[in-house]
Amino acid sequence: MELVKLGKKGQLTIPKAILKATGIGDEAPLLVEATRDGAIILRQAAVYPIELYTGERIQEFEKLNTVPPELEARVETFLGKKKKK
Repeated sequence: MELVKLGKKGQLTIPKAILKATGIGDEAPLLVEATRDGAIILRQAAVYPIELYTGERIQEFEKLNTVPPELEARVETFLGKKKKK
């Protein structure tokens, strides 16, 4: 356990040994939480990259997600026969 001092603006410096032990790197986003008993918990936030798709890539996805016409016709025929029973 290490002692740190809270600055006038509410800032504190986390000792390098603590950062190294937890695997927290420079400028890492952290989540701050206060518990009912007055403890302060810091957790490293997970950041997920956002993938942007071009119009061409979106068309590829749509093509992969469509039902082929021959299969759709077979399903409609099958359902049509089932309804008559």
